Amino acid sequence: MTQRQSRNIEPRTWASRDRTIVTANKLRARAMRANPTEAERKLWWHIRYRLTLPSSHFRRQVRLGRYIVDFTNHQLKIVIEIDGGQHADQIKRDASRTRFLESEGYRVLRFWNNEVLENIDGVLEVIQSACLATPTPTPPHKGEGKEQAP
Repeated sequence: MTQRQSRNIEPRTWASRDRTIVTANKLRARAMRANPTEAERKLWWHIRYRLTLPSSHFRRQVRLGRYIVDFTNHQLKIVIEIDGGQHADQIKRDASRTRFLESEGYRVLRFWNNEVLENIDGVLEVIQSACLATPTPTPPHKGEGKEQAP
């Protein structure tokens, strides 16, 4: 039996399990892009047409780890989250999410819906200054960067 034939016979459960997880998140992200909130729609328009930066390629509803973030710029390592009223009740969950994103080297900017809807110029100013700021280095992985005791 050749290697190709053995691959066709033996199911690769690890691959199908991972694809199932990714597919679920991918479909959810796609649905979220198709039905943005009013604040997300407004900020997306302003990021695309008013934010003028040399490297301002933002994407919306992007999967990072097990989370889906509202907007991100991978090159600048910036995540923008637009929080509605439900986020007042899930402070611990948002803090955990922010810690994960920061551990991946991203800077997280959070705005309330009403900030985006009522003060878009101020929100864009904060985003632009964050994009122009010196990027923070990616933190070392566990065990890296620690000095060994002699």
